Amino acid sequence: MAEIKLDATVRTEFGKGAARRTRRANLVPGVVYGHGAEPVHVNLPGHDLLLALRTANVLIGLEIDGKDALVIPKAVQRNAIKGHIEHVDLLTVKRGEKVNVEIAVHVEGDLAPGGNLLEYVQNTLLVEAEATHIPESVTVSIAGLDAGDSILAKDVPLPKGSVLAGDEDAVVLQVVSAQAEEPAGEGAESEGAEG
Repeated sequence: MAEIKLDATVRTEFGKGAARRTRRANLVPGVVYGHGAEPVHVNLPGHDLLLALRTANVLIGLEIDGKDALVIPKAVQRNAIKGHIEHVDLLTVKRGEKVNVEIAVHVEGDLAPGGNLLEYVQNTLLVEAEATHIPESVTVSIAGLDAGDSILAKDVPLPKGSVLAGDEDAVVLQVVSAQAEEPAGEGAESEGAEG
């Protein structure tokens, strides 16, 4: 995974008013923490951060007032209506360090014929990977699966260098048979016949 470089400045103003002024200047307030160090409150360039966060578990090289820090996003708060980023928490990591992250689960292939439905019990998997080699996603084959079949976390093929960090017996995907709905007219007729 490529490292994205961003410049950040240390935040000196706090509170709702200061956060609004920061956002009006197209900056995003954030906090950098980890490794037992004191948290550092920063302002990040809004547009560049938005582009960086399009990649899941992106590795960000921050320059904070002349000092370099390697971070990954831990929590991102977005505006519910407009969708822009309101605040971000960033976790400091070191090269070679193992981190626990959630990666997306994608599927490929077709289910067995018969009108079955695929249910995602978990959209992500918790894995441990080196901070500089975090996989973006995993792909699972569902070819030929039939109703009642399921795929457990331990059955998902993980990329090299990643190990499962969550419950290995947790169900990730399961195949269920499609439920036939009762025709709408049938229920109304039976009620009328009773009276």
